[in-house]
Amino acid sequence: MAATKLTRSQQIQQTILYPIDWLEERSGIVGGIKYFLFRKVPGDTNWFQTLGAATLTAFIVQALTGTILAMYYKPDPNGAYSSIQHITNDLFAGWLVRGMHRWGASVFIILMFMHMGRVFLFGAYKYPRELNWIIGVLLLTMGLGEGFTGYLLPWDQTSYWATVVGININGTAPFLGPFLAQFLQGGTYINADTLSRFYAIHMLLIPGAIFALIGLHLYLVVRLGVTSPPWSKEAAGKGPITNGKVTTGRRGLSRFGTRGRR
Repeated sequence: MAATKLTRSQQIQQTILYPIDWLEERSGIVGGIKYFLFRKVPGDTNWFQTLGAATLTAFIVQALTGTILAMYYKPDPNGAYSSIQHITNDLFAGWLVRGMHRWGASVFIILMFMHMGRVFLFGAYKYPRELNWIIGVLLLTMGLGEGFTGYLLPWDQTSYWATVVGININGTAPFLGPFLAQFLQGGTYINADTLSRFYAIHMLLIPGAIFALIGLHLYLVVRLGVTSPPWSKEAAGKGPITNGKVTTGRRGLSRFGTRGRR
């Protein structure tokens, strides 16, 4: 009887795991996720290393709440303000979703600045992580662009005149300034095309680029590893410090034979 029960439990287990095994055999995605979630990190990491994950969480919240708001928002001058009022006052928990998206934008930018500050102070922008630092700078720029393009969408007096000021500032840039201002406005002044253009940039162009850069950013984090704090006895990418000299440990050589922790 015991053998029969064991066989049945194995069959149930195989049945449950069959879809996962099927997906893993054809894509390898399960193993990749396991490697990403359970990879080894330095033992002296601390809460400063969670700023990147917090920034990613804030962006996911922005993406989810923005998708919900897009279902009810009308990107035209006659219906934009009234649709915002409808979301805030009439929809169930609409005020909550809009508040999370509005204030979450500020949280997202603040966390990005804090994360990049931690990377700079820990020296995590140095070899071999220069490319990841450049990607982070691009992500910060695009995050600021998201905030700028989203500010006009309520189409009220505050957002209108704030956007006028922002576009005029961009228009003073040398060479590309006038072209950039005309591109953002969809003409020589803010009009209906400006609102639809800002909405398209805010909902499609910049988020798509952010998703792609975040994927590349995470890939490089997994590939190059997590840096230790500057006060660590084992410097990032090098072996432990003994008698004032840096020695090469097991994690001291990358796959290319250069010094850099994997």
